[in-house]
Amino acid sequence: MAEDGEDKDYVGFATLPNQVHRKSVKKGFDFTLMVAGESGLGKSTLVNSLFLTDLHKDRKLLNAEERISQTVEITKHTVDIEEKGVKLKLTIVDTPGFGDAVNNTECWKTITDYVDQQFEQYFRDESGLNRKNIQDNRVHCCLYFIPPFGHGLRPVDVEFMKALQEKVSIVPLISKADCLTPAEIRRMKDRVREEIEQFGIKVYQFPDCDSDEDEEFKQQDRELKARNTRLALHCTKD
Repeated sequence: MAEDGEDKDYVGFATLPNQVHRKSVKKGFDFTLMVAGESGLGKSTLVNSLFLTDLHKDRKLLNAEERISQTVEITKHTVDIEEKGVKLKLTIVDTPGFGDAVNNTECWKTITDYVDQQFEQYFRDESGLNRKNIQDNRVHCCLYFIPPFGHGLRPVDVEFMKALQEKVSIVPLISKADCLTPAEIRRMKDRVREEIEQFGIKVYQFPDCDSDEDEEFKQQDRELKARNTRLALHCTKD
Protein backbone atom coordinates (compact mmCIF):
# COMPACT_ATOMS: atom_id res chain seq x y z
CA MET A 1 0.00 0.00 0.00
CA ALA A 2 1.16 3.59 -0.57
CA GLU A 3 2.38 5.83 2.23
CA ASP A 4 0.88 9.25 2.90
CA GLY A 5 2.02 11.75 0.27
CA GLU A 6 2.71 9.10 -2.38
CA ASP A 7 1.06 9.14 -5.77
CA LYS A 8 -2.49 7.89 -5.39
CA ASP A 9 -2.38 6.02 -8.72
CA TYR A 10 -1.36 2.75 -7.13
CA VAL A 11 -2.74 -0.75 -7.32
CA GLY A 12 -4.33 -1.86 -4.07
CA PHE A 13 -7.49 -2.93 -2.30
CA ALA A 14 -8.56 0.67 -1.71
CA THR A 15 -8.78 1.40 -5.44
CA LEU A 16 -10.20 -1.94 -6.56
CA PRO A 17 -13.74 -0.64 -7.30
CA ASN A 18 -12.32 2.17 -9.46
CA GLN A 19 -9.99 -0.23 -11.27
CA VAL A 20 -12.85 -2.61 -12.06
CA HIS A 21 -15.00 0.30 -13.22
CA ARG A 22 -12.30 1.71 -15.52
CA LYS A 23 -11.61 -1.72 -17.00
CA SER A 24 -15.30 -2.37 -17.62
CA VAL A 25 -15.86 1.01 -19.27
CA LYS A 26 -12.76 0.63 -21.45
CA LYS A 27 -13.71 -2.88 -22.55
CA GLY A 28 -17.40 -2.12 -22.99
CA PHE A 29 -20.39 -4.28 -22.26
CA ASP A 30 -22.28 -7.08 -24.00
CA PHE A 31 -26.06 -7.25 -23.88
CA THR A 32 -28.27 -9.77 -25.65
CA LEU A 33 -31.97 -9.02 -26.03
CA MET A 34 -34.41 -11.61 -27.35
CA VAL A 35 -37.73 -10.62 -28.91
CA ALA A 36 -40.48 -13.22 -29.26
CA GLY A 37 -44.05 -13.19 -30.47
CA GLU A 38 -45.99 -13.96 -33.61
CA SER A 39 -45.49 -11.94 -36.80
CA GLY A 40 -47.04 -8.51 -37.16
CA LEU A 41 -46.92 -7.41 -33.51
CA GLY A 42 -44.36 -4.63 -33.99
CA LYS A 43 -41.22 -6.32 -32.66
CA SER A 44 -38.91 -4.80 -35.27
CA THR A 45 -40.39 -1.34 -34.89
CA LEU A 46 -39.93 -1.34 -31.13
CA VAL A 47 -36.31 -2.50 -31.33
CA ASN A 48 -35.47 0.08 -34.01
CA SER A 49 -37.12 2.81 -31.92
CA LEU A 50 -35.31 1.81 -28.73
CA PHE A 51 -31.85 1.85 -30.27
CA LEU A 52 -32.34 4.31 -33.15
CA THR A 53 -31.07 1.90 -35.77
CA ASP A 54 -32.52 -0.36 -38.45
CA LEU A 55 -31.50 -3.87 -37.51
CA HIS A 56 -33.80 -5.55 -40.02
CA LYS A 57 -33.15 -3.59 -43.22
CA ASP A 58 -32.40 -6.80 -45.16
CA ARG A 59 -35.39 -8.70 -43.80
CA LYS A 60 -37.62 -10.53 -46.26
CA LEU A 61 -41.32 -10.07 -45.54
CA LEU A 62 -43.32 -13.27 -45.86
CA ASN A 63 -46.91 -13.53 -46.97
CA ALA A 64 -49.58 -15.20 -44.81
CA GLU A 65 -49.16 -18.62 -46.41
CA GLU A 66 -45.37 -18.57 -46.02
CA ARG A 67 -45.66 -17.54 -42.35
CA ILE A 68 -48.01 -20.41 -41.53
CA SER A 69 -45.63 -23.01 -42.99
CA GLN A 70 -42.47 -21.42 -41.55
CA THR A 71 -40.69 -23.21 -38.72
CA VAL A 72 -39.22 -21.34 -35.75
CA GLU A 73 -35.78 -19.92 -36.49
CA ILE A 74 -33.15 -18.05 -34.53
CA THR A 75 -31.60 -14.99 -36.16
CA LYS A 76 -29.08 -12.58 -34.62
CA HIS A 77 -28.37 -8.95 -35.39
CA THR A 78 -25.43 -7.20 -33.74
CA VAL A 79 -24.70 -3.49 -33.53
CA ASP A 80 -22.10 -1.47 -31.61
CA ILE A 81 -23.51 1.49 -29.69
CA GLU A 82 -21.46 4.16 -27.93
CA GLU A 83 -22.81 6.80 -25.57
CA LYS A 84 -20.65 9.21 -23.56
CA GLY A 85 -17.60 7.02 -24.07
CA VAL A 86 -19.31 3.83 -22.89
CA LYS A 87 -19.45 1.10 -25.53
CA LEU A 88 -22.22 -1.48 -25.78
CA LYS A 89 -22.22 -4.47 -28.07
CA LEU A 90 -25.94 -5.10 -28.55
CA THR A 91 -27.19 -8.40 -29.95
CA ILE A 92 -30.85 -8.77 -30.88
CA VAL A 93 -32.05 -12.36 -31.08
CA ASP A 94 -35.18 -12.63 -33.22
CA THR A 95 -37.44 -15.69 -33.40
CA PRO A 96 -39.24 -15.59 -36.76
CA GLY A 97 -41.88 -18.27 -37.16
CA PHE A 98 -42.82 -18.39 -33.48
CA GLY A 99 -46.59 -18.66 -33.02
CA ASP A 100 -47.35 -18.47 -36.76
CA ALA A 101 -48.14 -22.14 -37.41
CA VAL A 102 -51.58 -23.71 -37.15
CA ASN A 103 -50.21 -26.16 -34.58
CA ASN A 104 -47.88 -24.37 -32.17
CA THR A 105 -47.24 -27.33 -29.90
CA GLU A 106 -43.78 -26.90 -28.34
CA CYS A 107 -42.89 -24.19 -30.83
CA TRP A 108 -40.81 -22.66 -28.03
CA LYS A 109 -38.44 -25.64 -27.84
CA THR A 110 -36.11 -24.22 -30.49
CA ILE A 111 -35.84 -21.05 -28.39
CA THR A 112 -35.23 -22.79 -25.06
CA ASP A 113 -32.62 -25.03 -26.69
CA TYR A 114 -30.83 -21.93 -28.03
CA VAL A 115 -30.85 -20.25 -24.60
CA ASP A 116 -29.48 -23.41 -22.96
CA GLN A 117 -26.74 -23.72 -25.60
CA GLN A 118 -25.53 -20.16 -24.91
CA PHE A 119 -25.33 -20.84 -21.18
CA GLU A 120 -23.43 -24.07 -21.78
CA GLN A 121 -20.99 -22.38 -24.16
CA TYR A 122 -20.33 -19.56 -21.68
CA PHE A 123 -19.73 -22.09 -18.89
CA ARG A 124 -17.25 -24.02 -21.06
CA ASP A 125 -15.42 -20.82 -21.94
CA GLU A 126 -15.28 -19.72 -18.29
CA SER A 127 -13.91 -23.14 -17.33
CA GLY A 128 -11.18 -23.03 -19.98
CA LEU A 129 -7.67 -21.64 -19.86
CA ASN A 130 -8.15 -18.71 -22.24
CA ARG A 131 -10.74 -16.57 -20.48
CA LYS A 132 -9.50 -13.16 -21.59
CA ASN A 133 -11.53 -12.88 -24.79
CA ILE A 134 -14.74 -14.65 -23.82
CA GLN A 135 -17.83 -13.45 -25.65
CA ASP A 136 -20.96 -13.40 -23.53
CA ASN A 137 -23.74 -14.58 -25.86
CA ARG A 138 -26.13 -15.52 -23.07
CA VAL A 139 -29.64 -14.11 -23.48
CA HIS A 140 -30.01 -11.46 -20.77
CA CYS A 141 -33.59 -10.36 -21.36
CA CYS A 142 -36.61 -11.47 -23.41
CA LEU A 143 -39.33 -9.09 -24.58
CA TYR A 144 -42.45 -11.21 -25.08
CA PHE A 145 -45.16 -9.66 -27.25
CA ILE A 146 -48.78 -10.45 -26.36
CA PRO A 147 -51.45 -9.88 -29.07
CA PRO A 148 -53.87 -7.07 -28.13
CA PHE A 149 -56.99 -8.59 -29.70
CA GLY A 150 -57.76 -11.36 -27.25
CA HIS A 151 -59.08 -12.06 -23.79
CA GLY A 152 -55.75 -12.37 -22.03
CA LEU A 153 -52.99 -14.94 -22.36
CA ARG A 154 -53.25 -17.78 -24.85
CA PRO A 155 -51.99 -21.29 -24.04
CA VAL A 156 -48.88 -20.67 -26.18
CA ASP A 157 -48.15 -17.47 -24.21
CA VAL A 158 -48.41 -19.31 -20.89
CA GLU A 159 -46.28 -22.25 -21.99
CA PHE A 160 -43.60 -20.04 -23.55
CA MET A 161 -43.14 -17.88 -20.46
CA LYS A 162 -43.19 -20.87 -18.12
CA ALA A 163 -40.55 -22.60 -20.26
CA LEU A 164 -38.21 -19.58 -20.11
CA GLN A 165 -38.96 -18.05 -16.72
CA GLU A 166 -36.06 -19.80 -14.96
CA LYS A 167 -33.61 -19.09 -17.79
CA VAL A 168 -34.18 -15.47 -18.85
CA SER A 169 -35.62 -12.25 -17.42
CA ILE A 170 -39.01 -12.01 -19.18
CA VAL A 171 -40.69 -8.66 -19.84
CA PRO A 172 -44.27 -9.15 -21.18
CA LEU A 173 -45.52 -6.44 -23.55
CA ILE A 174 -49.05 -5.87 -24.81
CA SER A 175 -48.35 -5.09 -28.45
CA LYS A 176 -50.04 -2.37 -30.52
CA ALA A 177 -51.87 -0.96 -27.51
CA ASP A 178 -52.69 2.14 -29.56
CA CYS A 179 -55.32 0.02 -31.31
CA LEU A 180 -57.28 -0.23 -28.04
CA THR A 181 -59.30 2.30 -26.09
CA PRO A 182 -58.04 3.29 -22.61
CA ALA A 183 -60.78 1.17 -21.02
CA GLU A 184 -59.82 -1.84 -23.18
CA ILE A 185 -56.17 -1.39 -22.25
CA ARG A 186 -57.00 -1.37 -18.53
CA ARG A 187 -59.12 -4.54 -18.86
CA MET A 188 -56.42 -6.27 -20.90
CA LYS A 189 -53.69 -5.36 -18.43
CA ASP A 190 -55.75 -6.47 -15.45
CA ARG A 191 -56.58 -9.78 -17.13
CA VAL A 192 -52.95 -10.46 -18.09
CA ARG A 193 -51.72 -9.61 -14.58
CA GLU A 194 -54.30 -11.94 -13.04
CA GLU A 195 -53.33 -14.80 -15.36
CA ILE A 196 -49.60 -14.29 -14.79
CA GLU A 197 -50.27 -14.68 -11.07
CA GLN A 198 -52.75 -17.54 -11.60
CA PHE A 199 -50.32 -19.62 -13.65
CA GLY A 200 -47.35 -18.81 -11.41
CA ILE A 201 -45.36 -17.12 -14.18
CA LYS A 202 -42.26 -15.27 -13.01
CA VAL A 203 -41.71 -12.04 -14.91
CA TYR A 204 -38.93 -9.52 -14.39
CA GLN A 205 -39.18 -7.38 -11.25
CA PHE A 206 -36.92 -4.46 -10.46
CA PRO A 207 -34.56 -5.35 -7.59
CA ASP A 208 -34.55 -3.39 -4.35
CA CYS A 209 -32.01 -0.58 -4.21
CA ASP A 210 -29.42 -0.42 -1.43
CA SER A 211 -30.53 1.19 1.82
CA ASP A 212 -27.67 3.72 1.69
CA GLU A 213 -28.74 5.20 -1.66
CA ASP A 214 -29.89 8.83 -1.69
CA GLU A 215 -33.60 9.63 -1.53
CA GLU A 216 -33.81 10.78 -5.16
CA PHE A 217 -32.51 7.42 -6.39
CA LYS A 218 -34.91 5.57 -4.08
CA GLN A 219 -37.82 7.59 -5.50
CA GLN A 220 -36.78 6.69 -9.06
CA ASP A 221 -36.61 3.04 -8.01
CA ARG A 222 -40.15 3.22 -6.56
CA GLU A 223 -41.50 4.85 -9.73
CA LEU A 224 -39.92 2.21 -11.97
CA LYS A 225 -41.36 -0.57 -9.82
CA ALA A 226 -44.80 1.03 -9.97
CA ARG A 227 -44.64 1.12 -13.77
CA ASN A 228 -43.41 -2.46 -13.87
CA THR A 229 -46.33 -3.75 -11.79
CA ARG A 230 -48.73 -2.03 -14.19
CA LEU A 231 -47.22 -4.09 -17.04
CA ALA A 232 -45.35 -2.52 -19.94
CA LEU A 233 -47.21 -1.43 -23.06
CA HIS A 234 -45.95 -1.37 -26.61
CA CYS A 235 -47.72 1.33 -28.60
CA THR A 236 -46.02 1.34 -32.02
CA LYS A 237 -46.92 -0.40 -35.24
CA ASP A 238 -44.77 -2.79 -37.29
